[in-house]
Amino acid sequence: MRPQLLKVSKGPDRSFSVRRDLFPINNRWHYHSEVELIHIKKGEGTQFIGDCIKRFKAGDVVLVGSNLPHYWRFDDVYYEEGTKEAADVRVAHFNENFWGAQFLDLPENLSLKTVLEKGRRGLQITGKTRQRVAELLEQMQEADGPHRIILLMEALNAVGNGKQLAPLSSIGFKPDLVDAEKDRINAIYEYSIKNFKRKIQLEEIAEVANISPNSFCRYFKSRTRKTYSQFLIELRVGHACKLLIENNQCIKRLCYESGFNNFTSFHKYFKLITGKSPLAYQKEFTAN
Repeated sequence: MRPQLLKVSKGPDRSFSVRRDLFPINNRWHYHSEVELIHIKKGEGTQFIGDCIKRFKAGDVVLVGSNLPHYWRFDDVYYEEGTKEAADVRVAHFNENFWGAQFLDLPENLSLKTVLEKGRRGLQITGKTRQRVAELLEQMQEADGPHRIILLMEALNAVGNGKQLAPLSSIGFKPDLVDAEKDRINAIYEYSIKNFKRKIQLEEIAEVANISPNSFCRYFKSRTRKTYSQFLIELRVGHACKLLIENNQCIKRLCYESGFNNFTSFHKYFKLITGKSPLAYQKEFTAN
């Protein structure tokens, strides 16, 4: 699925961009040459990074490498008129060599170079490192002069020295970075997110993509390295995780509200994707 190339504006007096978004970011499936460091202070929804699909929530911090396609799709409630749900996001964008071509080759900067290389798959930052990076991003937004660059280096150094980092996209993911057919992926994503709770027929989603059913299957798998059925299962499991965290309703009822037809398949796929049973997932979150 071909993502859209996004141009990032940094301003005439800045070498890199730092901004705060108080409205849900919904830039569609896109990529850019800049590395992205993002802190979701408020808000939740579905996160797409490379071929990784998972829920995001308040407090998440993620590093997205150069030219890695990604998409933060906030839940529908954030876009409803008169909603009380609010987003609050801090995000920095910077080129890997904005501080000079030789800077990262200095021996003292090995940790910075390493973390940028790891970030090409996307990194979920957790634990104490997450809190520290979030604080540095907030300071970065208000800083001027060399202090901005120093804070960015501190943030990347914190990530490089952190022990709780989870790669997101798979090693084999290779994005198709042609700025064409960009509306097709967004149409597929938007339709799937709005309708995954029910059975989506192949003919139906193929019509959304404006290609034949047989062509759709080949098209989707060749660009995402997964079948459309797998994609839907990941969306459904992500929604189930959200429901498990938010309320205490019966797990069997929750399974049907997430789009699964029976509890056996729900339990099987939930454990396959999260590594835990639904009940264990809920208990672990409550304990934390």
